[in-house]
Amino acid sequence: MSDIAEANRKLPLPQFVRDLLSAPPRRGEGLNLWLYKVARVMHPYRTPGEIIETLAAATVGDPMKPGEIERAVERSAATAWKPGERPRSRARLTSWPKVNTEQREAVIGSGYGLVDLWEMSPRRFEDNESRAEEIIDRLFPGDPLLCVGRRNSEFATRHRETWRGKLAKLQLIVPSPMSAQFGRTQDGRVSEHTLENTGPRRFLVIEFDTGTVDDHAALLLHLAERDPLVLAVHSGGKSLHGWFYFTGKTEERLRRFMRYAVSLGADPATWTRSQFVRMPDGLRDNGKRQTIYLFNPKVVK
Repeated sequence: MSDIAEANRKLPLPQFVRDLLSAPPRRGEGLNLWLYKVARVMHPYRTPGEIIETLAAATVGDPMKPGEIERAVERSAATAWKPGERPRSRARLTSWPKVNTEQREAVIGSGYGLVDLWEMSPRRFEDNESRAEEIIDRLFPGDPLLCVGRRNSEFATRHRETWRGKLAKLQLIVPSPMSAQFGRTQDGRVSEHTLENTGPRRFLVIEFDTGTVDDHAALLLHLAERDPLVLAVHSGGKSLHGWFYFTGKTEERLRRFMRYAVSLGADPATWTRSQFVRMPDGLRDNGKRQTIYLFNPKVVK
């Protein structure tokens, strides 16, 4: 850590950070984005452990899901704000656009829903058997390093063949191959799940936190008109996640697509390459299958 960074750790939090901490939204009103945004601007001033404690105290009236705050702190480290960056106003703490409610409602009002997503799927699975192994073979051919987790705190990076026969019982995966088994976190720890040891982006996963699964299906089908949708995975909770194939695409095109998705209500956290997403046809920790509603393997090369 530099002398400047160490000195910052000893300073009071800037007023704009304290303002953010004083007004957390309720669940369903952008809480996940708020956690990410506040953690991002706290990194220059506090350690990850201190940020977790502060966010927990600020949201004490709104019960957190296990690991929710820890994930926000880890995700935000890759885009940590640097004191002196311009502009410093609250409105520009993130480059992501605000939700365009009118556009979002127009897309949702198209009449498409989950049934349409299923009917449009080139490949359907109509039995109760998990197809996690088959899907991962198609998404990640060969024997690449994959970071897979039972939960956010229990994971490993191993070659694909090492994972064979085990994926159906796991819930998390990084949607890009890893470049090495180990890397260093932002605070210098060696780990098997870091941005440093995540390879070039292969898939961009779009997740919507608000609305119904029919809403999510309509939004994903709308986005699929712009770039190829490979998978639609139910989270085993309340949301639908879309895997879009972006191997070899420019950063500009990726960001343009993500910005549009965020303007429709997508969670920007999945922009981080190392972010865990739901294992296709894996098993969530609540025992529910993360069901596949659309699988379009032909677009994967």
